[in-house]
Amino acid sequence: MVVDISLGQAKLDWARNHMPIHKALARRFEGARPFAGLTVAVSSHLEAKTGVLIETLAKAGGQVVFTASVAATAQHDVAAALNTQPGIEGFIATEADAATQSSLRDKVIARQPNLVIDDGAEIALQLVRRPSEIPNGFIGVCEQTTSGVQRLRALDRLGQLKFPVLAVNDSYMKREFDNVHGTGESVLTNLLLVTNRLLAGRCLVVAGFGYCGEGIAQRAKAWGARVSVTEVDPRKAVRAHVQGFDVVPMREAVSDADFILTATGMPDVLRREHFLEMADGAVLGNVGHFSNEINLDDLRDLAIDQRDVRPGIREYKLHNGHCINVVADAELVNLASPVAMGHPIEIMDITMAMLFLSALYMVEHRQSIRAAVHAVPEEVDHQVAEIELSALGVVIDGLTAKQRGYSSS
Repeated sequence: MVVDISLGQAKLDWARNHMPIHKALARRFEGARPFAGLTVAVSSHLEAKTGVLIETLAKAGGQVVFTASVAATAQHDVAAALNTQPGIEGFIATEADAATQSSLRDKVIARQPNLVIDDGAEIALQLVRRPSEIPNGFIGVCEQTTSGVQRLRALDRLGQLKFPVLAVNDSYMKREFDNVHGTGESVLTNLLLVTNRLLAGRCLVVAGFGYCGEGIAQRAKAWGARVSVTEVDPRKAVRAHVQGFDVVPMREAVSDADFILTATGMPDVLRREHFLEMADGAVLGNVGHFSNEINLDDLRDLAIDQRDVRPGIREYKLHNGHCINVVADAELVNLASPVAMGHPIEIMDITMAMLFLSALYMVEHRQSIRAAVHAVPEEVDHQVAEIELSALGVVIDGLTAKQRGYSSS
């Protein structure tokens, strides 16, 4: 693969110039260097906004080693540009198979990181499976995705977690902006770019009404789509219903759907029984961390023919004559398609700042955080919000002395 390092540098420059929170963090910590003497591992979707986080960690004194959490979403030009910078070392590959990705994570772990900033708990799980490889002086993990937090909470319940974890995904400033606004906008933007289709007037199905699914459904409705939601959680189904969405079983929903998006974190959300009911020409995309939300083995088994009909779209023709189109081989539709650039820069400025300050909190409180999954302290949430408001030039009110007394009484 021929990689244009200058293009990667240009992407980093553009992102950096639109990430005011990270500019403020770099100014604040470049002199203090709170990560000096520490190695920080970053396993995430490797694109420009992640690159700016990596740069900021290095400016704050960290020795940063990185890899891609999902091979299909890695931008190799950005990785190459990062690898030219002092204090930064990365390992990525074009192969997306599990063995290759595991070997790259092994290389990261071999650098003996003190901290891990994780996506999908990929590095964390390798450390859990092989506890003898947990580095000396290991402080903990900051996890940024719903799927990753779910996996780590399960390990915590089983008593298998041997290090502290901050559930950054569950923090207010991450979940309310990245999951709702970032996912909602970027998924639809990239879906329409890769398909060149009209959304207004079309039927769009969202599987899962968590924060990500809600963001997608709200924006699709605002853009003129007819939106249906499928759910397995009765509470989320009620929430979708009272927001005006049709809540229906998947087999019913797919029968006239133009677009179907999965955002559940569960495998086999779309499977054989659903493919057989789908309307001709349906477009399928996955928003979850893992591509197994759409069972491609079932789809290949049902298909009598398949072909690439557009860059990033594969068409499967079934025995009934219907064609089903899958975007980006069921990898993340907003990061893995040929035109995808992920969430808007301003949204990821918030998320990456949450990860940076959560990592800093772990360093500063390393002696008192026990091995478990912890919520991000409100002080970190507030700090990111305050820096964002300052960058936006927005001034807010404060509580009076009487109000402070009332709220704490």
